[in-house]
Amino acid sequence: MPAENETQKVEAVLREHAMSYPGAHEDFPWGHRAMKVNDKTFLFMTVDGEKLNLSAKLPESKDAALTLPFTEPTEYGLGKSGWVTAHFDEASQVPVPVIKAWIDESYRAIAPRKLVDQLPARGTAVPGPASKPSKAAAGKKASTRKAAAPVKKAAKKVVAKVKTVAKKAAARVKTVAKKATQKAGKTASAAKAKTARKPAAPARGKRPAASAPKRARRS
Repeated sequence: MPAENETQKVEAVLREHAMSYPGAHEDFPWGHRAMKVNDKTFLFMTVDGEKLNLSAKLPESKDAALTLPFTEPTEYGLGKSGWVTAHFDEASQVPVPVIKAWIDESYRAIAPRKLVDQLPARGTAVPGPASKPSKAAAGKKASTRKAAAPVKKAAKKVVAKVKTVAKKAAARVKTVAKKATQKAGKTASAAKAKTARKPAAPARGKRPAASAPKRARRS
């Protein structure tokens, strides 16, 4: 059996995370990996060589997710319902903490309320397949901060990268527009100067008026 590549290892991590939710199970419709709860899909994943594609339902963070360079609305009309698809060319591009947060949001949007009520508060780690109850309140707060930190850090890096790319693109557009404006101004000035130097042509079919003869001077 061939060894797993890095992208397959990342997929395995995300699969294990998705399967840790109450009632989660796996299916393969159309040959794609689908993570389901109550026979409704909350995560699609496909691996093709080093590439990883995944889709999740993000009713709350859809707009923010679509600002990232590797996302787009899911096809087949699912994008209108909050589904977002992410494409990665290699494992190093996958922000695993962010994707785990998406899986959590998608599961909560799809799963029945009785299963969602078994989960800890948003931002905390999922307790595992058995959905064990959380520990004391003090421990829960510490766990929440610890689990949320990597998500915030990864998301901050992605947003910063997007802003840098957008800033450079805007600067290039501004430079090109400035050069085009300057060129147009020079062309207009040259045309105006040329027109001013050239005498007006007589109307077609008409001869230029002859100058009146000078009267003879009396002696």
